[in-house]
Order: sequence, then structure tokens, then C-alpha cells
Amino acid sequence: MRTDFRRPPSSMHGRRDISRIDEAANCLIFTRAPAIVPNMRTISLGLVGTATLALTVCQRPAPSASDANANAEITDRLDKIEERLDKIEKGLKAVEKSAAKSKRPSRPRPDPKTVYSVPLGNSAYSGPEHAKVTIVEVFEYACPFCDRVRGTLKQLAKDYGDDLKIVYKNYVVHPQVATTPALAACAAGKQGKYSEMMELIWEKGFKAGRNLGAENMTKLAKETKLDMKAYESDMSGACKTELADDRKMLSAIGVRGTPAFFVNGRYLSGAQPIDRFKAIIDEELEKANKAVASGASVEAYYAENVVKKGKKKL
Repeated sequence: MRTDFRRPPSSMHGRRDISRIDEAANCLIFTRAPAIVPNMRTISLGLVGTATLALTVCQRPAPSASDANANAEITDRLDKIEERLDKIEKGLKAVEKSAAKSKRPSRPRPDPKTVYSVPLGNSAYSGPEHAKVTIVEVFEYACPFCDRVRGTLKQLAKDYGDDLKIVYKNYVVHPQVATTPALAACAAGKQGKYSEMMELIWEKGFKAGRNLGAENMTKLAKETKLDMKAYESDMSGACKTELADDRKMLSAIGVRGTPAFFVNGRYLSGAQPIDRFKAIIDEELEKANKAVASGASVEAYYAENVVKKGKKKL
């Protein structure tokens, strides 16, 4: 169906009306607040009277000088805000670019199912000299989680008896506070008093306001009745070497923090619940029992099956 819009008769009055219609249309198109014409309904371009109504409703007074100044001020403020946003955006892009450059790939971690070669060396231990299962504890004296797991290790020692040996290796993460107690415990170990010194460091050093400095370590060494001349010599000599060697070896198989554990060479990270330890211990104990039943010796089991066959690098 086609609608025929016809023009009014050609006359001066008609031309003026047409001009008003165009003006009304323009007014309606550019008016942003239709709420000001609540009574206006359908505009028919063929009706002159409607155009007159549209002009009556849509016309606005010319802006005053104060309005122009206000608009100019708003425009100026918006320009300044836009400039600031541009600067912020550029700054964020620079930060993102810098972060992308400095981002390092995540370091690989030891595989819990893999057996790693962890030589025991001269490290202190508790339990039997040789056992079917050996746990190497990697710790430092400034580590609260290392303190927390002590009770778990003591309970494991009770539960497994002569089948379990626990070896202690320091891996210093906070050298400014953890190096001195590590050397002090090592020096005490040279005199056969590692366990006594270790207990004192935890109870009267770590738990006494993290008092792990040289003065307190000397005090604890005297309390342990150590030969102080030998103690000082070992701290500055053999123990420094052992601490550095252990760190190098442990870093090679993926140690990055404390506490960490190697149960017959199998990695376990953190102060885990006792059941997590027991699950691995039981698996390793079963393997060791089968090997011993087939003729392997308990004395050589760790050296042959962990140190010799284990993976030496991550």
C-alpha cells in the first residue's frame, strides 16, 4: 500500500508552512529530551497546523553568555581529564611491558614419584644407623613450618622404630638469621650432641623471639657443655663447607624452600599431615622388605637403591 504525501497549494502561505515543517522536523531530530513534548503525538508532514505546534514546543531560547562560559569550563575540564587518563593509560602499559620482561618461567619441582639421589654424608640423624626407610629432612631454624613438623617426625620415629632413620640437612633460605644456628648445630654434632643442641635452638632460640644470633648460640653451646674451642673452629671451617655442599646438592634436585623431605629419595614438600608421610613410608617399606627377602642387606639398601640408582639432577 502506498501513501501519497501531497504538498499544499503553491502560495506564499504554503511556502512558509513548508519551511515551518522542515524546521519542525529538524527541531524534533535534534531535541534530546522528548519528555518536554508529552502532548505531541504523530507529526504528519501534510498538516501545517502540526508543524506550527512542533515549533512552539521545540524552540529553545538562545544560550546566554553565562551558559557559554559554563560550557567552555566543562569542556576544558573534560579535556584535562582526558589528558590525565591518557597519561594513566600510558603508565599502565609501561608497567605491563616491564612486568612481561621481568616475568620468569616457573621453576620445575621434583616429581613425587621419582627417586632422587640424596647422599647422607656427615649429616646428623636420629634412629638406627641403617634402616629400610630413610627420611632426609631439609629445613632451617628460621622456618615456622619446620618447627611445626617436628612433632610429626617424632611420632613417626615412635611408630616405625628401627625401620626408620631421620637425617637432618640444613638448607638456609634466610641467611641473615638462619646461617648461625645451622653452623652451631653442625658444630655440636661434631661432638656428638646434635640432638641436644637442635632442641635448645628450637626451644630457647626460635621460640624465644627468634633469638638465633651468635651470642645466644654461644650461650646454648655452653649449656650443652661443648668444647668451645672446637665448637668455634668447626663453625668457621668444616661446618661452613658442609652447609654449602648440601645446598648445592639439594638445589640440583629441585629444593627451593623448607621444609622438604625425601623418603627413600621420594620428594614430599611442606609440613604435611602424618598420613601423607605414612603413605609413602609404607610403600617404601614394602619395597625394602621384598628386596631384603630376596637377599639385599639393610646396611646397603639406601646406598644401592637411592644414592646409586636415584636421579642426581632435576
